[in-house]
Amino acid sequence: MRLVLASSSPRRASLLRAAGYDFDVRPSGAEEWPFPGGDPAGYTEALAQAKAAEGGGDEVVVGADTVVVLDGSVLGKPADAADAAAMLRRLSGRTHEVVTGVAVRHDGEIRSGHARTRLTLRVLEEDEISAYVDTGEPLDKAGGYGYQGGAARFVTRLEGDADTVIGLPLALLRELLPPELRRA
Repeated sequence: MRLVLASSSPRRASLLRAAGYDFDVRPSGAEEWPFPGGDPAGYTEALAQAKAAEGGGDEVVVGADTVVVLDGSVLGKPADAADAAAMLRRLSGRTHEVVTGVAVRHDGEIRSGHARTRLTLRVLEEDEISAYVDTGEPLDKAGGYGYQGGAARFVTRLEGDADTVIGLPLALLRELLPPELRRA
């Protein structure tokens, strides 16, 4: 039985590696669709399921998707640098929620769930936002920031699991994996 991570995210791969998993990386070809409204958890789970749906045989395929939620609005990955800066301005000095959906496909069945974590960012100065966006780091991250990277210095409070914010809540993943692949 082979574990496959259906993501090109180096952060997700790093979390899995650090947890002691042996796996292959095979990014999903599933296309993400715009948030249709409703509960962001259902949205992230549906995207994670679409990503995990690829694969077969004795593979166990893991898909995940993360969004940032502020005042009921879902912030996915920014379209460009200006969008990333606008997201950071909205998040400045505010508490928001990060929701990560995880799905595991094995033996033709997909099991999924989600995890939520709340974060508060301190008030950000315009020059800080510009300098951070100029690094390019925010461009491929939900909400326009990387908790595990340069934006860590912006966070004043974390309520929940940091793995959820980084993009792969390991406790949830363990629950979804077949028993023979679970780690302590």
